[in-house]
Amino acid sequence: MSANQTVDPEEIAELIGRCKLSVSVSEFHGSLVGYISAGGRFHHGGMLEALSLEPDPAPTADEVSMLNRLRHQTEEWLADPELTFSPWLPDDDAPIPERADGLTDWIRGFLGGFGLGGSVERNRGMSEDSQEVLRDMANIASTEFEFDTDDDINDENLTELEEFVRAGAMLLHAELSNGARSANDTLH
Repeated sequence: MSANQTVDPEEIAELIGRCKLSVSVSEFHGSLVGYISAGGRFHHGGMLEALSLEPDPAPTADEVSMLNRLRHQTEEWLADPELTFSPWLPDDDAPIPERADGLTDWIRGFLGGFGLGGSVERNRGMSEDSQEVLRDMANIASTEFEFDTDDDINDENLTELEEFVRAGAMLLHAELSNGARSANDTLH
């Protein structure tokens, strides 16, 4: 694999299955994005340790390399002024309940990763907008979705929530991740 090759959800799904991680692809990605957005640092233990995931068996050297590429890819997409970042969720043509479950998984992962990556000091200075985004994400994650009989309405509502989550993650990243990196971070 090329060092610049983009990592896709299917590759992470294979890693999750082989390493017997108890998360979905959406939750895994949400955890990574939350951790990065909160200013989390990746010390020598690597991404899975930072996200409190316990692989069995451990990832191969190629998989560790892939995880490092994913980390850098995600950091770049979150910081991109062209707003290229997008949460890894089920495809738009997936059934509405599957998409809603994927969104819930992503948000739960994000909130967990955010908690692991943040610090009390940094979070004390969080803007009111960022605090509201976190509260709203927690509310969405704990919501039992009720669907309309009209799938077009369901699709529109779910797309609106997905966009809110995408924009919220970018807001939190922009506010909290800047200046959080140190010389202890792994750079490749």
